[in-house]
Order: sequence, then C-alpha cells, then structure tokens
Amino acid sequence: MARSPEHSNLPAEPNAFVGRESDVDELAHLMRVSRVVTLCGAGGIGKTRLALRLAARIACAYPDGVWLVELAETDRDAAVRSAVRARVAAALGIAGELAETIGDRRVLLVLDNCEPVVAECADLCRDLLSACPSVSVLATSREPLRVPGETVWRVPPLSVDGVGSEAVRLFVTRAAAARPGFALTDATGPQVVELCRVLDGLPLAIELAAAMVRFLSVGQLVERLDDRLRLLRCGPRTAPARHRTLWAAVDWSYRLLTPQERLLLRRTAVFRSAWTLDLAESVCSGPGLAERDVLPRLCDLMDKSLVVLDGEIAGQSRYRLLATVRDYALEQLLDSGEETDVRRRHLLAVAALAAAFNEATASSSWPVVERHANLVDGLSTEMGAACDWSITAGLPEAGLGLLVDARHVLVGAGRALDLVERLDRLLALDCPRVPRALRGQALVLRGELSLAAGDRETALRHVRAGLDLCAAAGDAYGEAAGTVALARLTGEQQALERALEAAGRCGDPLLESQARNARARAALHQGRLHEARRAFEEGLSIDEELDNHYGQASDHIGLAQVARRCGDLPGARRHYQAGLRLLRHVDARQHTVSCLAGLGRVALDQGDLAQARARLTEALVLSRDAGLRAGIARRLEAWARLVAAEGDHRRAVLLVAASVTLGGRQPDARAEEVLRPARSALGEVVADVLWAEGSAMTVDQAVSCALDGALPDPPPEPVVPAGQECRLTAREQEIAELVARGLSNRAIAGELVISPATVARHVANILAKLGFSTRTQIAAWVIGAR
Repeated sequence: MARSPEHSNLPAEPNAFVGRESDVDELAHLMRVSRVVTLCGAGGIGKTRLALRLAARIACAYPDGVWLVELAETDRDAAVRSAVRARVAAALGIAGELAETIGDRRVLLVLDNCEPVVAECADLCRDLLSACPSVSVLATSREPLRVPGETVWRVPPLSVDGVGSEAVRLFVTRAAAARPGFALTDATGPQVVELCRVLDGLPLAIELAAAMVRFLSVGQLVERLDDRLRLLRCGPRTAPARHRTLWAAVDWSYRLLTPQERLLLRRTAVFRSAWTLDLAESVCSGPGLAERDVLPRLCDLMDKSLVVLDGEIAGQSRYRLLATVRDYALEQLLDSGEETDVRRRHLLAVAALAAAFNEATASSSWPVVERHANLVDGLSTEMGAACDWSITAGLPEAGLGLLVDARHVLVGAGRALDLVERLDRLLALDCPRVPRALRGQALVLRGELSLAAGDRETALRHVRAGLDLCAAAGDAYGEAAGTVALARLTGEQQALERALEAAGRCGDPLLESQARNARARAALHQGRLHEARRAFEEGLSIDEELDNHYGQASDHIGLAQVARRCGDLPGARRHYQAGLRLLRHVDARQHTVSCLAGLGRVALDQGDLAQARARLTEALVLSRDAGLRAGIARRLEAWARLVAAEGDHRRAVLLVAASVTLGGRQPDARAEEVLRPARSALGEVVADVLWAEGSAMTVDQAVSCALDGALPDPPPEPVVPAGQECRLTAREQEIAELVARGLSNRAIAGELVISPATVARHVANILAKLGFSTRTQIAAWVIGAR
C-alpha cells in the first residue's frame, strides 16, 4: 500500500453534523457484523454526509486506512469497468492489481454515489470481498448493489415531530449560518415545523430553504413552497451540480432511469397521496408499459429510492412519492402530453373501487365489506383528486357516481367535509348527460352529509329534492335511500312506515337496517322507551343474521341510550362497549364518537371522573378532527357537566354556553343543570359574564378550553361615559339585553319577529355608540349596569 492510515482521504466536515445520532450508532454496529453496507435513499436524503460521519466514527477499526472513492462523475464513455477500478486504485495510491496489492490488509472503502456505475461497483465489491478477507465496503447509492452478503440500509428522512426534531434543528443551524442572529420564536416555530414537513424531512431541501432566509421570511418560504423546485435554488457554488438546486437533485435521478421506469414514475404523479399495485396497474399501464411490466418497474423505482413503501391499506401494500419527487414527475407528465389520458384512467380506477365497495355492502360478509371500506377510506385523498379532475374536465357523471357509491363510508366515517364542497360543484355543473336518478341519489347524499354536520334545514331541502328526482326516474334504490333519510330527519310515523316499505322493496340490507333504526330512534326521542327497546332488539337480531356490523353498532348505541335513560348504567356501558368492538377495524367515525361519548356520560353518572375525562377526550378529539360542528357542540355539553363535577364552574359555564351557541339552539334543562350550581358558586353577574364570553368563543377556542383548560382572553375594559345607555334607543336597549343572553342575530330576529339584517344593523349601531368592538363587551356592559 502506498499510503498509511494517517493519510486517509476523508474530507473535513464543512459544517456541523445535525441529527442522526441513533442512525450512526446503528450503522456502526452493522459495520461490525457485515462486510458490505449500502446506504440507499433518494437524492438529497443525506447519504454521503452520513457515510462520511460513520466512516470517521469507525476509522480506528481499520488500521490500514479508510478511503473515500467518489463515483458520481465517472465517465461512462470510457471503459466503465476499468474506470471504476482506476478511481479506487487512485484513491488508495495503488499502481498494481487491486486485490493482489490489498491482500489481507484491514481497509474500509467508502464508495460514494454508485448509481451511475452500479453494476461495475457490484463486480468490484464481489472481487475484493472474495479475495481480500479484511476489506469492508461502505457504499452510498440510490439503489442496492445486489452483491452477496450486502446489508441494505435505507436512509430515512429527518424526523419532523416538533420544534426539537432533527429537521427543525438542521434548518435553524443552517439558517443561523446564512443570517446571523436567526432563532426560532413562538411565531416562527410552527412555521418551520410545517416547512420541514412539506419538504418531507429531506436534508438537501431543508438546507436550501434555510439558505433562503437571507432573502425571505420563514412565513414567505412556507407560502411559496408550492413551487419548491423553482424556489430552492441557492446551493453552494462549490457543491456538485446535482446538489445546487432541488430540481437538479431529482433530475439527476430521473436521467439515470430506463425509458419504462421514466414512464411509470411520471404516471404515478397523478396519485395525489398514495396508491396500491392494483391501482398502479389500472392507471399507469398503457403505451410503452404493459400491465405485466408495472410490478417489476415499480420494484425498480423502489430500489432506486424514488418510490416509497408506506405501510398497508386493507392488506395491500401502499406506495407513494416524496413530495419533491412528485412535483418533478408531475412536470414530466405535463410535458409528455399524456396527462389527460392518465387522469381519465385514474378517475375510472378510483370509481371502480367505490363501485366494488357499494356492491360488497349489498351482498358480502362483514370481512369483505370491512376490507373494501378500509380501502376506500384509505384512498380518500385519491377520491378527492378524481373528483377535482371530473370537475375540471366537465365530466360530473363519473365524479357523482364515485361519491354515491362511497356513500356508506362518507357518511359513516364522518370525514367527508372536504368532499361536500366538491359534491356541490359537481351538482352545479350543467351537464344534461347526468341521469336524473344519479343526480337524485347525489342530492340525497348531500342531505345526509348535512345531517351529519348538524344542518337539518339544508339536509331536509336536499333530501326532498333528491327524493323527487329518484321517484320521477323510477329509481327504486334512490327512492328508498331518500325515503329513509327523510324518515330519519322528520321522525314522522308515516315517513317511517314508508321508509320500511321502500327499503324492503329495494332489498338492500343496509337501507333496511337504517329504516328499522330510524323507527326505533323516533320512539326513543319521543320517550316510548319500551317500544324503542323492542325495536332496537329486533333490529339487532336481524343485523346479526346479516353480519351487518354497521347496523349492529347502531342498534347497540340505541339500546345503550335506552338503558341509560332507564337507569341501567351497567347495561348502557355493556352496549356501548359492544358497539366499539364491532367497528374496531374500520373507521366508522360517527358510531365510534357516539360510543365513546356514551361511555363518558355513563362514567360521569357513576362518579368515575377519570374514566369520564378519558372517554370524553377521545370523543371530542375525533369530532374536532372530523370537523363536525354539531358533534363538537354535543361533546362540549358533556364536558361542561364533567368540569362542573370537578368543581371548575367557570369553565363549565363557558363550555355550556359554547355548546348552546355552536349547536344553534336555545338554553334548555340540560344547560340549566350546569348553570344552577355555577350561579350559586360564582354569583349571578359573574355567571352571566362567563355565559357571554362562552357564547362568543370559536369552535377552536371552545375545544381548547375543554381539552387544555385555556380560557378566552377577557375583553378590554370599556370606557363608557356616565349616562351612555341613554343614547341607545328602546329597540337597541332591547337587543343589547338579548345579546347579553348569548343569542345570535338569527335567534334575536326570531325573538323580536324582525329580519336578521335588521338585527345586524342594530348591533352595529350599539357597538358604534358604546365604542365597543365585540358582542362580549356589550354583554358585560349590560350585566354590569343591572
């Protein structure tokens, strides 16, 4: 050997190494048990930097040297095999044959960026490892070398789980170097976390973004990340060309792909979040890529770290692209001229998934239904993408059919709020080709989603319109679905009977279950508890025969509510727990929230405040995450009872006021149960001020008040001249009193039999005359003047 170990050619680190401490520890152990370790990952993931840190860490174990061989710029026009070996020989200072000269010396070779010459690197490693027993190889590549004994270690993105995460630490370190004095604040901390999340924790992207703080604020960076490939172009001049911009890093990988791999990569860009193999074969096959070739090319792209395996959906592997790779691939798809065809295939493939689920609900056993439901729910982002293209292309029929077929998942999961706006846009498209029956079913679905959100007036309008269209079109299923939805909305006996008859004629087991459940629930709401129990028990027996877990869970929830009202708390708890067990493997959000909230109320009735808090927390978090305003309002009422039982009467008043206001109802006996002890403990005036503050809270503020104990900021003390109240007219004084009671403009209009617009005008006048800016200030002023 011409060089001694003290002349190892590892370069000095150009700046601080941030994060990956546990990765270095794990890799150091791997190097002790494996002679060849390949660090694989996407471009910019940090393979080279990690390899150099690791090599320096374990250098003492290789007394004959640790040698870096850079292969990214290897000239492929030369004799590649000899070029690779020549670079290794040059790094080691060897003039003769490599294996013979190295012999039994203990050497670590660091082969960096093997992907341009991966086959030649594999040949070299095979020869050296077999001939030189003390040689070890640490390689970096975007794909494995595939040599015997190789350990492939996938380099993960940096963690992004808060302001102390690896990705955020890297950003702050590099930003401080670019702009001395840079530091996180309460305002910029969450922004940097979001920036690192959008950049997938990719170190190169984070470092390029950090360099931009010389020119832009963190907030501006976050706002402009939709065009990250153009924005992040400030890499060091001394860096390799492929690392000077984010676009160049991805383009380097793309240029190394085969034609079929390029085809598949750009076509997968049509998936907004993730896909399965079946979807890829349906959507991405076509000219230049047969369906049978999709799987092997998908494996190739995964090996080259461009496609990521992202867990499973319903027993099927799920794949995705890193956001940066997808942005680049989408550009290639747009330039290819085949975007329209690929998006059309995407729409049809996602619609076929929804149709398969709809068919399964009518005739299959629960395990089959569960699998289809989880598949549709897990690909809900793709449903949104398919609907968006259906709208853009002016083809509402496929989009409406997709949503109608996924009806049970959309309504049951309680996470369809983002699809409501798309459904409205599809319904608004003027397309005479859409069959009346399909439009009618879509309107019924729109009504059901409004009911789930607590908007009964809108729900009733859409359900009636949809029912009329289905009846006119002679669509038995649509008419049955609309009739059942109408019965659930009205609870009228005639509507309930018609729903049972229509569902029976249609022959759909889920619709029949819903009709029976609506009849039982109407009896429960009207206080006919014995009748309700019999109806729920009858429905449960039938749903068990049909293996209908959705229906069984609804029946158990109804029986639990009957039991609780009859004072049978152990029975209520038993039924709620049974409902949870039935749907534990599927996201039936509405049912799950009902069971959790019911268990919380039962625990509260039994005095088990810790259990009540745990269950009510789960229920409120799920309702919040689903954006269900009506559900949040109901959960806040239970929370008000809980904190009152814990002795926190201030929060109890705030939460019950928020519950009443957000639920769009008047204070009732349940609210009075919370207010009565609060008035005794706090006094009438304080309770009234708290009521006004609670009525003015937003949804987020109310949820934070419940979960975190956060109280709203007190209104600034108004400065009102003596006798100011005399400047209000009699009508304004009357409206001010109603504002102090926590009534909305609509509720005040109903109380005084005037229009909401008139009320709004009076409220504006009151604010102007008193010099106030909020309704809470009006309420406090009224209460203080009593």
